[in-house]
Amino acid sequence: MNKRLIIFDLDGTLLNTLDDLTDSLNHVLAAHGLPQHSKQAVKGFVGNGVRKLIERAVPGGTEHPLFDTILQENREYYREHMNIKTAPYPGVLRALKKLKDAGYLLAIASNKYDSATQGLREQFFRDTIVTAIGDGVVATKKPEPEIIYEVMRRCDISDRADVLYVGDSDVDIRTAANAGIGCISVSWGFRSVKFLKEHGAGIIIDRAGKLPEAVEDFFREKR
Repeated sequence: MNKRLIIFDLDGTLLNTLDDLTDSLNHVLAAHGLPQHSKQAVKGFVGNGVRKLIERAVPGGTEHPLFDTILQENREYYREHMNIKTAPYPGVLRALKKLKDAGYLLAIASNKYDSATQGLREQFFRDTIVTAIGDGVVATKKPEPEIIYEVMRRCDISDRADVLYVGDSDVDIRTAANAGIGCISVSWGFRSVKFLKEHGAGIIIDRAGKLPEAVEDFFREKR
């Protein structure tokens, strides 16, 4: 069997980062006397990188006079507070181990800035995930496919038929489509089943324990 690669989104797919993202954002907004946001609102802001998160959260977006200051302060505060409440979703660690033991290469491609992506991989997934790439390593963000191709290059995988992407958002669905690879969507993260279906999701799973079987089924159909 050819080497096969499973690439994961990070926030909302492997890790529930919502509390730490919300707390860090609101800490910086409060420091500047700006309105804070609920976790539900922040859930809708994430997925396109930290700059887009701040643009959505700050009144006036990029036109706000303190936009760049808030962006930088949020990066710095989150870097120091990203492991307070963050944890893998139930069953994720076991599913990753099963996939690794079955011979799959596992990687991360995230729109979270790269230093945070590396720190969280090291904290939670160093025994299972071989490489991770975050924002700033390649020239474009998801849903552009460049980050997928860079992960494939690092893992010495050339055939897109041997690659599968797993994510929780419309951005992830479009990333997989743009890269020409398969996609499994998960509904335990930041987007609902209804939302995922409306944005073109094919395979949707509702718990991490189903992931190894879904991966096997996907590649079995390709034989």
